Amino acid sequence: MAALFMDRYSPLRTRTIALVGLMGVGKTSVGRRLATVLELPFRDADVEVEAAAGRSIPEIFADLGEPAFREGERRVISRLLDEPPHILATGGGAFVSDETRALIKAKAVSVWLKADLDVLAKRLARKDNRPLLTGRDPKEVLQQQAEARYRYYGEADVTIETSDAAHQVSVDQVIEAVSAYIESQPK
Repeated sequence: MAALFMDRYSPLRTRTIALVGLMGVGKTSVGRRLATVLELPFRDADVEVEAAAGRSIPEIFADLGEPAFREGERRVISRLLDEPPHILATGGGAFVSDETRALIKAKAVSVWLKADLDVLAKRLARKDNRPLLTGRDPKEVLQQQAEARYRYYGEADVTIETSDAAHQVSVDQVIEAVSAYIESQPK
């Protein structure tokens, strides 16, 4: 029986699954759980950018600015997409870059995790590690980002409407939607 259970996920292990969406939507939390269920490695683009730069994202933003961060992010994501299939949590702004979005679309299945802005603002109010929120109202920043980014996120292969439910609910939604997407693709 275990062999049948494992075979069900085989199609999901052929390409990287890249999670995109606004900060606080759960790309890392859902991504880690998804990787565990699918028995795939998990990669967090933000962690990989920090490792490559030898400094934190807030330090990169403060010292070099957002354009330098985005260029480093693009290079790191490009490198990660050349690795065997895995689950990739991207930074909130990564998919906005035409070049990064094209890389993801060519080499991965992209999944937009989308949540109500009030839910996200509540989550983000509990954290202080987001450089784009420093000294600003989280809801206002999220509203501005939604207006600027949703049109790009809308190009993702799959969209999952998440809520304040347990992350496992989102994991199950991603598995179901990516499975349907893969099945719908020409063989």
